[in-house]
Amino acid sequence: MRYPFLKTFSFALILLVCCHCKNPEPETSTKEEPPSPAKELQPNRYNVAFLIMDGVYNTEFTAPYDIFQHTQYRDSIKAMNTFTVANTRHPVTSFEGSRFLPDFDYTQDSIPPIDIFVVPSAEHHLDTDLEDEVMLSFVKKVDQNALYITSHCDGAFVLAKAGLLDSVVSTTFPSDIEKYRKMFPKLAVKDSVLFVHDGKYITSAGGAKSFEAALYLCETLYGKRIAESLAKGLVIDWDIETVPHLVIQ
Repeated sequence: MRYPFLKTFSFALILLVCCHCKNPEPETSTKEEPPSPAKELQPNRYNVAFLIMDGVYNTEFTAPYDIFQHTQYRDSIKAMNTFTVANTRHPVTSFEGSRFLPDFDYTQDSIPPIDIFVVPSAEHHLDTDLEDEVMLSFVKKVDQNALYITSHCDGAFVLAKAGLLDSVVSTTFPSDIEKYRKMFPKLAVKDSVLFVHDGKYITSAGGAKSFEAALYLCETLYGKRIAESLAKGLVIDWDIETVPHLVIQ
């Protein structure tokens, strides 16, 4: 070759071009809080909020949600807007491993007025969750204006810790009744029933019986015909007279 330096120059040029063609390393970005998912609430409905957190049990959450959400398909009643609240807008993971994206973060979002507040059971409702002062303060705040407060299974422990059940009769998950009594010795506790309705508080044994407690609230609000219709839509045999419960007048 007449100009050997050109060979070296060409090789260097090719190497430089190849280096620039490599995919750049992705930039490290900080984890930002995602925007709250859009949740359109219809006017002239009851606003029903479900308190969820990591460790929430699927049934105690989804059973009443199923019942209440289906009210929108019944005519001539004041139906329900159903939505979730948590201390984050990131997904929360249930005890069984399902992931739910909260509609509102009660630590920073503007929360719609809550008419009915549902507290499902969660894995740590007997211990560390009861030390969450921010959560307990939110529960107390909701209680000030809510028409009904409901709990399922060990959700009653949260209501009790917040002081909401001091002057009413309540119940909880059957095998946790003694622990409930021991932790809150001043409470009036009823066992051998599936739910107790005292004042604006409805506490239930939870599990699959969360359906019954939710249907009872619907019968209270809408009457027997609507409750039976909701039950039929979910293939549930509903007759309040066959359900062990206690109503304090």
